[in-house]
Amino acid sequence: MSNIKKDIIIGSRRLSNYWWATIIFIGGLGFFLVGISSYLQIKLIPFTDSSQLVFFPQGIIMTFYGTIGILVSCFLWLTILWNVGAGYNEFNNEKGLITIFRQGFPGKNRVLKLEYAIKEIQAIKVNINDGISPKREIYLKTKDLREIPLTNVGQPLLLSEVEEQASYLAKFLGVVIEGLD
Repeated sequence: MSNIKKDIIIGSRRLSNYWWATIIFIGGLGFFLVGISSYLQIKLIPFTDSSQLVFFPQGIIMTFYGTIGILVSCFLWLTILWNVGAGYNEFNNEKGLITIFRQGFPGKNRVLKLEYAIKEIQAIKVNINDGISPKREIYLKTKDLREIPLTNVGQPLLLSEVEEQASYLAKFLGVVIEGLD
């Protein structure tokens, strides 16, 4: 067994984000063009007839919704470009150090790098909530009772995967598991 374990965290460059950024942009652009074409009385989208659409109030609302859709899609594309949330979790038994590294939004706090001594870790905590919005998360629990999340954001892991990852990590670090009853 190796003395170093490194888990890569995907971040915002996942298929669902590409999908939603594209769909929201197309929808927002469609709304925006319909609103503008109702103002100009010109057919900007060939497969629609917006001549019956009155600019005030329908055209204004369409333009507003289109603008909001385009801005939201720009935000999503920027988070994809900057790869917000990407990073790694490194568990190094040779140095006795745990490193949690994540990318953030550009600026002063772009990089989040947390380092903990393995001897500061009390347990691996597992949080499982089933229902409408299920959560299956693994946390590092420090001796001063802080809980640092280790799992990816997105689709919840299978229960067996959570148990397997938590037990492997607890064994690797030499700590107990909390929350698996």
